[in-house]
Amino acid sequence: MDKLKMHTSNQADENYKKLAALFPNAVTETITGYDLEGKPIIERAIDKDVLMQEISAHVVEGREERYQFTWPDKKKAMLAANAPIAATLRPVMEESVGKDGTPGGWDSQNLYIEGDNLDVLKLLQETYLGKVKMIYIDPPYNTGNDFVYEDDFAENVDEYLARSGQFDDQGNRLEQNTESNGRYHTDWLNMLFPRVKIAKNLLSDDGIIVISIDEHEIDNCTKICDEIFGRVNRVGIIIIKSNPRGSMASGVVANLHEYLVIYAKNNMNTCIIGHVLDEEMTSEYKYSDEIGKYRLLGLRMRGGFWRRSDRPNLFYPIYINPSTGEVATVELTGFTEKAIPIQPTTNEDGTWRWSKEKVNADAKELIARPVKRGDGIVWDVYQKDYLDKNGERRTKIKSIWDAPEMNYQTATVEIKELFGKSGIFDYAKPVFLISQLLKMIDYKKDDIVLDFFSGAATTAHAVIKTNAEENRNRRFIMIQLPELTDDKTEAKKAGYKNICEIGKERIRRAGKKIKEESGLTAANLDIGFRVLRLDSSNIEDVYYNPDELSRDLLGRTVDNIKIDRTPEDLLFQVMLDLGVDLSSTIEERVIADKKVFIVKPTGVEAAYLVVCFDDGVTAETVTEIAKMKPYYAVFRDSGMASDSVVTNFDQIFRTYSPQTERKVL
Repeated sequence: MDKLKMHTSNQADENYKKLAALFPNAVTETITGYDLEGKPIIERAIDKDVLMQEISAHVVEGREERYQFTWPDKKKAMLAANAPIAATLRPVMEESVGKDGTPGGWDSQNLYIEGDNLDVLKLLQETYLGKVKMIYIDPPYNTGNDFVYEDDFAENVDEYLARSGQFDDQGNRLEQNTESNGRYHTDWLNMLFPRVKIAKNLLSDDGIIVISIDEHEIDNCTKICDEIFGRVNRVGIIIIKSNPRGSMASGVVANLHEYLVIYAKNNMNTCIIGHVLDEEMTSEYKYSDEIGKYRLLGLRMRGGFWRRSDRPNLFYPIYINPSTGEVATVELTGFTEKAIPIQPTTNEDGTWRWSKEKVNADAKELIARPVKRGDGIVWDVYQKDYLDKNGERRTKIKSIWDAPEMNYQTATVEIKELFGKSGIFDYAKPVFLISQLLKMIDYKKDDIVLDFFSGAATTAHAVIKTNAEENRNRRFIMIQLPELTDDKTEAKKAGYKNICEIGKERIRRAGKKIKEESGLTAANLDIGFRVLRLDSSNIEDVYYNPDELSRDLLGRTVDNIKIDRTPEDLLFQVMLDLGVDLSSTIEERVIADKKVFIVKPTGVEAAYLVVCFDDGVTAETVTEIAKMKPYYAVFRDSGMASDSVVTNFDQIFRTYSPQTERKVL
């Protein structure tokens, strides 16, 4: 029973919690004084310099010596995450694939986006804020190769050394190996930090991010995530036995493993439900009764606080009916045997795992058995652990994954089977690995899976394959920089100019193969994807943001749309600005000789967004659009046929759909 507080809440505590939730990287510790013994008093605090940087559009100068994780140009990395951009996503219909695999189809709910993932993630924030269930990324491992992501953090070695304090008072360099002791890590941190920071915003309240990483940056990876998500939201680190023979390129120690770093948006809401039991685990359930199959788990506490002195209330006798194995906490007729929790090797008094009250309530789930102990026979009590009592039985995810399918050589074989030759893409992850991640989280309809280092599109392949196996409809969003393939590679020889071409072709081939193998069970399987490409804004010579979508139809007469942009280009920029799902159903209709787009997000039957970008729009077109009663209606600012249409525009909507948000581009 909870006591009444009988006082008002501490607003300082509440405000601290709110700030910590919004900016976990600003939460720190500080010395507020010293006690009578001269020991420092450390209390919670908010780092005002970090907080100022989060809400500032400029680099904020501040003191550097405090308990924190930092590196040269960290403030610029934070600024890069928060800085606005003038860009958009343009549809590439000819490279898209329909839900059923039709080339050029546009009805898939999956997305493949080409472009620098930092800019793309920023563009997706409005539309997918809090909507992504799982993010999986396989970023560069920082093995010494050049980075392809340039975020304007360039500085020469001398500038870096000066900034990071690696000169002595006489100007002598303090570090011999500058590449491995400083800049080497700084470049990687500057690349990853802003991307993960933005990605957090896209996760749902029960969402998780999973990062594949090796020994080069595992420490910095966890430090980045501790700062962005908060240490309390670290789910765990899983070891993947990726190379059973050991890597010959890893120095003195032949590494057999890599890591999965897992963080939750909010650990209190985590969606991780574990894995379905495999055949070996299921074979343990060899007993059965009217409820179902079960295994026996000893009721005596085997680990932790098992001694009677630790929990004296859990030491008590259990009485047993030797004919039936039934148990009770009181001595009933026929219950002639007795069991007490004794540690068999030391003969010390122990404890039961259940209280008396729980034994009384769930006695049917317990059974007693005689066991040989020393030279005699004693009775012990067991819990019937049922296989399917509460639905499909699952087990916690393990900290080491060593299934044969986890061998990264499997990924090489998978790509070879799809493309018919080796060497098309190196260092991909096996589909089985991503599939295991998908299967360990609680599924909800239309869950979105995001991978913004898509590479060979293994994540997309895994989503389609797992959907086919489980009859689910997860959606994927792949983001990949169109990094050029090297002239000497098999990929270039096969005609693939960049990594995006490999990824898209991999999805096409994998989707077709999965659908053919699945037969009728995959009739509604979405094996397609819409292709979008990052480009500059559709607006000419102005910085474009949602405020540019104005209600003022009279005050703007200049057409500021770039001449090479199509109505479809404009539609997707409007969808981004208004936060409309880019996988929405898009219907084209001609109304009074004008092309009209009708957009319906997933699960919405009525028109949500209706746009018309044609010139010479008449009152007839405006009236028919108003009659659809959309949430948003968008027109081109110079598109009205006459001043009369402009004058009557608002009146038409007030008559037929006063609640519609009317905007112009």
